[in-house]
Amino acid sequence: MTPYGMASQSQVKNQQLWWQSGIIYQIYPRSFQDSNADGIGDLQGVINRLDYLKWLGIQAVWLSPIYPSPMADYGYDISDYQGIHPIFGSMDDFDQLLEEVHQRGMKLILDLVPNHTSDQHPWFLESKSSRDNPKRDWYIWKDALPDGSEPNNWLAMFGGTAWEWDETTQQYYYHAFLKEQPDLNWRNPEVREAMMNVMHYWLKKGIDGFRVDVMWHMVKDAHFRNNPINPDYQPHQATVDQLLAVYSTDQPEVHDIVRQMREVLDAYEERMMIGEIYLPVHKLVTYYGENGSGAHLPFNFQLLNLPWNATQLAAAISQYEGALPEYGWPNWVLGNHDQPRITSRVGLQQARVAALLLLTLRGTPTIYYGDEIGMQDVPIPFSEVQDPQGLNMPDKNLSRDPARTPMQWNASTYAGFSSEKPWLRLSSTYRRLNVESEKDNPFSMLTLYKRLIDLRQKELSFTAGDYIPVYSDQQILAYKRTHENAPAFLIVLNLTHRPAYFKPEHDAFKGTIVLSTLPEEEGQEVDSYFALSGDQGIIIRLH
Repeated sequence: MTPYGMASQSQVKNQQLWWQSGIIYQIYPRSFQDSNADGIGDLQGVINRLDYLKWLGIQAVWLSPIYPSPMADYGYDISDYQGIHPIFGSMDDFDQLLEEVHQRGMKLILDLVPNHTSDQHPWFLESKSSRDNPKRDWYIWKDALPDGSEPNNWLAMFGGTAWEWDETTQQYYYHAFLKEQPDLNWRNPEVREAMMNVMHYWLKKGIDGFRVDVMWHMVKDAHFRNNPINPDYQPHQATVDQLLAVYSTDQPEVHDIVRQMREVLDAYEERMMIGEIYLPVHKLVTYYGENGSGAHLPFNFQLLNLPWNATQLAAAISQYEGALPEYGWPNWVLGNHDQPRITSRVGLQQARVAALLLLTLRGTPTIYYGDEIGMQDVPIPFSEVQDPQGLNMPDKNLSRDPARTPMQWNASTYAGFSSEKPWLRLSSTYRRLNVESEKDNPFSMLTLYKRLIDLRQKELSFTAGDYIPVYSDQQILAYKRTHENAPAFLIVLNLTHRPAYFKPEHDAFKGTIVLSTLPEEEGQEVDSYFALSGDQGIIIRLH
């Protein structure tokens, strides 16, 4: 058996690993649950809500960064890779969390941020102290051009140039994100060894895997050539998109590092690695590595980035399925801490259809906290914006704060998230949209997610079956999930607000609606031709 288990669509799939059959749930710790009344979520808060995640049917919990950090980028600027930030708790709290997650039969995945550190990390403080410091080459330092300007034209993700001048040593250092986040030099073997030791530290503690931040950024062009101008740039886009990042990201040598990380994981039993990679599909799939020696799950963000259009989504799903290597296991994501929430992109009704899509496609789904109750982006007044992306480009409405607001647990003051004012404001609708009010409502988003997850985890066709495209037009996306040892299912989704009519071109069929975004229609028998309401998605058990 390969490290991927029986992962190919053409193989028997009855020996799946936990990250293939289960569902991953992303927690943004600042916003999940506050246990000590400081308005910021913490590890004890997560512990207090684990029973909810178990009830929902979650297999693995992924935590966004909890390490010590000056919080210039809310934890993605790490000053100590082997500690816990006091606002989240202590290492004892972490150890308790890990134990409690495992006691419930779930797994814990940590964020790993290997591309850059905080400028307050001891490594960087040494590196910038002098040109001959032993850690100088741990970061990317370059001389100014003869006219004193930056070494090349590379731009930072959060606005402006990606080069920062250091007056003390009279050189520039490179930062793909904030100037407070200097990039590590992954061409240096000592850097590699140090980061592999970080991985060993957490794996020995017993964590089950890593989600690796900006994996495709880790190696830069050896010659530091200028990036070409993007001919398709639009004014509403982030300034970094003015250039095509062909030399500052996705270099061939990155795959050797990913393979090395995989070797670390493979030294432990059933550990896994997710890679954050925003690249076209044909490049994304290379991060599985040769013969499956790379990331277990290179994150597939197509549902985040594509227009909500049935024909485009159908084509993208098939393109992805066709591009997957034999040993590659698929995965799907609707939301995360960097992107607008699905409800704010497609609307509350279509978000129900999106839930059916996410949880019935082949592969591992990742749910972003709060999406299961229909949380929407919350408008944050500019005076309250915290996110550096929003602060640095105020005219572009690119703040990520609206998708990071506190979890809505109940109708009490501050939504049961905290007894004090939260770090970000809550939605004005939290008294209606919350876990407590939705849990026993048969028509709620939460009930839909719960029933979908239960159905998915019960049926082999969903966790391990084949994906067979059936039909798509300007309104409808339809596909089958089949497994030789289990009932087959037809999923039909209307991605518009208007009624639609399903008439497949070929096979006749009969079946029973077992789940619908309109529960009133469940139990009905259907055959080859039927109508769908606007914003309706159905799952049919085929006879």
